[in-house]
Amino acid sequence: MGQAAAKANGKHTAEAGKEELLQYYRDMLLIRRFEERAGQLYGMGLIGGFCHLYIGQEAVVVGMQAALKEGDQVITAYRDHGHMLAAGMTANGVMAELTGRSGGYSKGKGGSMHMFSIEKAFYGGHGIVGAQVSLGTGLAFANYYRGDGKVCLTYFGDGAANQGQVYESFNMAALWKLPVVYIVENNQYAMGTSIQRSSSETHLYKRGVSFNIPGEEVDGMDVIAVREAGKRAVERARAGEGPYLLEMKTYRYRGHSMSDPAKYRTKEEVEEQKAKHDPIEHVKKLLIDAGHATEDGLKEIDRDIRGVVSASAEFAQESPEPDPSELLTDVYIDA
Repeated sequence: MGQAAAKANGKHTAEAGKEELLQYYRDMLLIRRFEERAGQLYGMGLIGGFCHLYIGQEAVVVGMQAALKEGDQVITAYRDHGHMLAAGMTANGVMAELTGRSGGYSKGKGGSMHMFSIEKAFYGGHGIVGAQVSLGTGLAFANYYRGDGKVCLTYFGDGAANQGQVYESFNMAALWKLPVVYIVENNQYAMGTSIQRSSSETHLYKRGVSFNIPGEEVDGMDVIAVREAGKRAVERARAGEGPYLLEMKTYRYRGHSMSDPAKYRTKEEVEEQKAKHDPIEHVKKLLIDAGHATEDGLKEIDRDIRGVVSASAEFAQESPEPDPSELLTDVYIDA
């Protein structure tokens, strides 16, 4: 059979071929299995500090990454492991950083919230709510100034959507028509507060209207819908037409962080999301219905990915902790 189709925004029908769908399936499954293992290591005391898992939201980063060209940048907040893996950073390097080991992307000194890869154009990972929006706008300004044709994806959450610096950034980006795509990952809870209780305007894609920034709401549980919306927004920004705002309606299955028991929502609510809207199961169904894959074939992919994740946990635990002398490195740069 030919192409597999999916609904985007309830309006458009987009298609994806066998290899695309298989790649999306692998990428999303890698993020999920990685996060499950990270949660286990946190429970064992091998990951310190905060740890925010991305389980349930995998379609957002995988779909958006499919809309980028090499060199385009990504910056996000602290629920960031999925963004790193989607950007091509290795499971070994990310897990080693989570566990504070020298084999990590920030030499074990950044942890979950602060790791970077200039090679993969990933600029963090930021712990201050909304701060990355200003930084992403700055990256876009650098692209504009250099005329290099790059676009910066700047992610933030529904909670950060109420931060003042977000709107200062919107104003600047619109004034100068900066090549930035703002992505609100609306997982419907800012820590433990539902969006209905924290936002007077719950349609977050409208937040750019007063700055003349167009926006749209996207089914963030549908990787193809995300990809198609991402392509439109990225192409617009690359063409010099300025910023765009995408609101990804998504859902996190776990608490805000590993220390959050998530008692502010019912088990029934979470189970309904898993049963009816899971992004990985959606692609699995597309693959099987189109005759592109079998249950056994997809189980084999899962086994392979579990092996990659297990190897990353072993690599992390075998990597040494940073030498004490590393406290004095990477503080300043020569400029």
